[in-house]
Amino acid sequence: MNAVRRMALLSIATSIATLALKFGAYFLTGSVSLWSDAMEALVNLAAGVVALGAVTLAEQPADDRHAYGHDKAEYFSSGVEGALILVAAVAIIWTAAHRLNDPRPLEQLGPGILIALLAAAMNLATARVMLRVGRQHDSITIEADARHLLSDVWTSAGIVAGLLVVMFAPGLAILDPLIAIAVALHILHTGVDLLKRSADGLMDTALPHKEVKHVESLIRGALPEGASFHALRTRKAGSRRFIEFHLLVPGATRVAAAHALCDRIEASLMAHLPRSQVTIHVEPSETETPNA
Repeated sequence: MNAVRRMALLSIATSIATLALKFGAYFLTGSVSLWSDAMEALVNLAAGVVALGAVTLAEQPADDRHAYGHDKAEYFSSGVEGALILVAAVAIIWTAAHRLNDPRPLEQLGPGILIALLAAAMNLATARVMLRVGRQHDSITIEADARHLLSDVWTSAGIVAGLLVVMFAPGLAILDPLIAIAVALHILHTGVDLLKRSADGLMDTALPHKEVKHVESLIRGALPEGASFHALRTRKAGSRRFIEFHLLVPGATRVAAAHALCDRIEASLMAHLPRSQVTIHVEPSETETPNA
């Protein structure tokens, strides 16, 4: 079992534990803001299950029907997670709005806050590990899941701060549904961001500007005198980068020499940008047109 899949399983295990803790805190206190926190934990669990399926599929090798592999499955995972977050946000706002019209006293806030803090600490520890592994393996699925867990930590911190105020000033109980609405607006932003990233990946958006400039610099650094390149195109599918361009060499260049040059350029690109697939089209520089 590789590290990415282990992170997906870790996310599921943590989500199950924090889900039980947060719903326990809600039933103990009756706090709608703690209910919103529990709803976000439910989304975390669903997202973790989807992420496990996505990374498992993305690991499958290319086949006759999927010649470029299955890496894009990760974008579907982050898209589903974004959609789930939006649904949770709407549900939280709906419930909080009803609580504003029908306020209820909160009970046993002390134990409820301690339970919420324990769940937040578990999410923080898990998110930090997942972020490190997600970056190491360039997995958008694990990174998205980790960032969602981190946002959960911050929302839990905000909820606890608000409930501490309510515990010492019961007359400010209206803060409870207001905090829940603030939580919903925060995770709404997270959901929209995940949907945007998924759409960019599915529509073959180019690599980030910084990476494209790095690619151009690496290609230029490997070119001998008299050679150049143009028509550079890039995209990314999951953790795999696709780079293609036209290599212009003098027409008298032997095929073996042009092939060796391509090998050097590919080796340089793959050494600096792991999991890259490089496609180079060689053409004589004498045939380059002004519009090429």
